[in-house]
Amino acid sequence: MDETLAGVEEPLRTTRSADLARRVVTNLRQVMHAPDETLELAVLCLFSEGHLIIEDLPGVGKTTLAKALARSVDLSFSRIQFTPDLLPSDVTGVNVFNQRSHEFEFRPGPVFANVLLVDEINRTSPKTQAALLECMQEGQVTIDGVSYQLAPPFMVMATQNPIEYEGTYPLPEAQLDRFTMRIAIGYPPLAAEVQMLTEQTTTMPLESLTPVASTQEVLAAIADARRVYVEDSVQRYVVALLRQTRGDGRLHLGASPRAGINLLRVAKARALVAGRDYIVPDDVKTVAPAVLAHRLILAPEARSAGLSDADLVRDVVEHTPVPV
Repeated sequence: MDETLAGVEEPLRTTRSADLARRVVTNLRQVMHAPDETLELAVLCLFSEGHLIIEDLPGVGKTTLAKALARSVDLSFSRIQFTPDLLPSDVTGVNVFNQRSHEFEFRPGPVFANVLLVDEINRTSPKTQAALLECMQEGQVTIDGVSYQLAPPFMVMATQNPIEYEGTYPLPEAQLDRFTMRIAIGYPPLAAEVQMLTEQTTTMPLESLTPVASTQEVLAAIADARRVYVEDSVQRYVVALLRQTRGDGRLHLGASPRAGINLLRVAKARALVAGRDYIVPDDVKTVAPAVLAHRLILAPEARSAGLSDADLVRDVVEHTPVPV
């Protein structure tokens, strides 16, 4: 009887998580005029316990997407505007001496939230950028030798402008590798942009956005995504993709083992959102550009030929044999 119940439970769980993802994407669509695939990638990043970097031109809705995602799932939200004078303690928090009690008290920084929006992450110094490393990797912050756990789910959503370099500090490869995915929103279609002008000058749809899911539902979806089954052949396929990037002469730096872990986690989340409790190679192929491209360093010859990191990932995916 227990085996029968276990067999019934899994489809119900995947159906519930898939429904949750659809509700969140539908809610995001109320304020974001972006492709559904882009909105779904943001949800997949949340379900896979990842961190997201949004690299796009100014004014296309990077900040709005982060706020809308936090409001859609009833998560606590903090926003930091990174500037050259920002200190690490402005991000993580600081111990302050209480003259009344004669003791130091910890005052948490904005990092203590479920969704942390880091606006223009490349505008602050590497020292302050590095303040995010521990919380992104380990879900905790250490101040004066004491570690403070961050409440799950915890997700960093960072933004940066890809065309403005004056007064910026590009993220080092080690920190870029800690971001699970990189996406771009792009300009909306003509009709959608006209509609946006009407919405943003009258009703402000973000202000009226209400949650469509609870924190517990998100945590349940995260737990479900971890349990999605991965066949050994699919795992070997992921490793083959990574090794293909490392041996590609057009790349100075290929994908790391951490990239493979993140690729598999996001593919698991995609399978769950599709209503399946197992991964197929198409899950890996679909999310590979968003997960791998920002981790690669192109060789000078590839750059001079006009190739992009996303183009190379798609080419690697196309030429890597798929398990059957």
